[in-house]
Parts: sequence; C-alpha cells; structure tokens
Amino acid sequence: MSVDRFRFPIAMAATIGVQSVMALLWVGAASNRLNQLEASMDQMAALEIRAARLEEQSLHLRDALGRIEAKLDYALLAEDQQ
Repeated sequence: MSVDRFRFPIAMAATIGVQSVMALLWVGAASNRLNQLEASMDQMAALEIRAARLEEQSLHLRDALGRIEAKLDYALLAEDQQ
C-alpha cells in the first residue's frame, strides 16, 4: 500500500524532470539555429556591401569606356577628314 501512495508523486516528478530536460535541449537547439542565422545575415551584409562597391566601380568603368569611345570616334573622324 505504501508503494501505491508514492507512485503518483514519483511519476509526476519524473515527468516534470524529463519535460524540463527536453525543454532545455530544445532551447539549446533553437539558440544554435539563431546563432547560425545571425552569422549568415552577417555574411549577407558583407556581400551586399561588396555588391554595392562593384556596382559603383562598374559605373565608373562605363563612364571611362564612354570617354574612350568618344576619343576614338573623334580621332577616326579627324583621320577621315585628312
């Protein structure tokens, strides 16, 4: 009879203990996933900065190419007129 009297509290304590351990494991996994996402976002920010720099450089190159083409056109036109 005394075993039945302690059976429910022991089962309840075991259940709460197992659920607590599982909750801690879940929180740890969620924290790990969050850290990975933050690292990924940091990498994405660095890539965005690099892409912006490359875009700016391509605009400058396009302008320089336009000036070179204009000079070539002017030189070819001057050569044709001679």
